[in-house]
Amino acid sequence: MRASTRWICCVPLLASLPFPSAAAQLRQPKTHVIKTGLDTIHWGYFDGSLAPITHIDSGDIVEVETPLDGASALQLFGAPPELITATSRELESVPEKDRGPGPNILVGPIAVNGAAPGDVLEVRVLELRPADNYAENLFVPNGTLAEDLPQARARFVPLDKVGKVAVFAPGIEIPMHPFFGTMGVAPAAWLGRINDGPPDYIGGNLDNKDLVEGSTLYLPIQVKGALFSVGDGHAGQGDGEVDGTALEVTLHGKLQLTVRKDMHPLWPRAETPESYITMGFSPDLNRAAVQAVREMVHFLVEERHLSAQDAYMLISVAADLHVTQIVDGTKGIHVVLPKQIFVHK
Repeated sequence: MRASTRWICCVPLLASLPFPSAAAQLRQPKTHVIKTGLDTIHWGYFDGSLAPITHIDSGDIVEVETPLDGASALQLFGAPPELITATSRELESVPEKDRGPGPNILVGPIAVNGAAPGDVLEVRVLELRPADNYAENLFVPNGTLAEDLPQARARFVPLDKVGKVAVFAPGIEIPMHPFFGTMGVAPAAWLGRINDGPPDYIGGNLDNKDLVEGSTLYLPIQVKGALFSVGDGHAGQGDGEVDGTALEVTLHGKLQLTVRKDMHPLWPRAETPESYITMGFSPDLNRAAVQAVREMVHFLVEERHLSAQDAYMLISVAADLHVTQIVDGTKGIHVVLPKQIFVHK
């Protein structure tokens, strides 16, 4: 690829931000600012052999801005010329041979020093905000109602950042809850390029609307350095993402990446200030539910020292199952267990 607007720099983090662990308190974490350009993105795939765009220390913060899909897609669906940014036009020059089969432009991969297979990458979401004053939603004939609505359509939705709502139509305002639809680590290098569209054990296109500012995602590491990538910015989404897209935006975010050697889940987990979350993925939604519940049982056995039987019963009476998305081939279920039920730490 040709030279572009790549820019990576480091600045100290203000001391008021929380530190993730005792080890991280030994030094002040740095913030690495990554500008989107042709040599800081990969399009439509994860690959364990891909060279990292930068190396950071465990506990450091990355500040990124993930783009919308390329200019041609926006133009195809009638975007006003002023909505097509210079970065979006630049990314259109990525040759087809250098794109994967998936839909998302991902910033990364970012290597985290000390990360090794068998560890977990803790991704703490510190800050999220849409960069523009609009979002887009579009569907092509492959969503939930492909047979009923075979004609593709796009809608450009104004964002009221002061009121924190997306103005879908006169009289219809949707509260914004920005999140990255895709956050993942690389698979083993021998697998080669894998589609970034379906979520899996590496994370990837989770499309989980609970992963907002203040949440933490835990990803099982498969390769040295973890090779973390992020993209698919959303201003908001409903559970299911039934037409295939959310309120798609260029999204600015700050993420703290920490290597955890004291955790060993086989599948992604998450938590918010209010809840613990486990996830399940499968082309069969029933099997995805089984996996998500099984993972919550494992979590409660490991972390809360319940028996498997008691954990299973607790999930039935206290947790909620949500359909994360049903449109990525591999469907998603997540189990949400409120923290407030644990009255004694």
